[in-house]
Amino acid sequence: MKEMIAEYNQESLLADGFDDAIIGIVDSFSDNPVVLYDKDKCIDILCKDMSREEAIEYFNFNVMGAYMGDNTPKFAMLFNKWRKHLNKK
Repeated sequence: MKEMIAEYNQESLLADGFDDAIIGIVDSFSDNPVVLYDKDKCIDILCKDMSREEAIEYFNFNVMGAYMGDNTPKFAMLFNKWRKHLNKK
């Protein structure tokens, strides 16, 4: 997968420990292509070592909040998962 990512942007950064949450590349006219992660999957990965509340707080501050320049990864909340969550209520 890292080879495919490098085809789009050799300087694209990865979030350590979240390879299983990679869902694609985000590309736009004005920005570098960067790796796109499933935010919920990232939090699920963190939940292996901490509570869900701790995982969300850690993710928001230490992962999503870690801006490292133009090649910083992006994180998406997928609507199909969001809709399922809303329908459970």
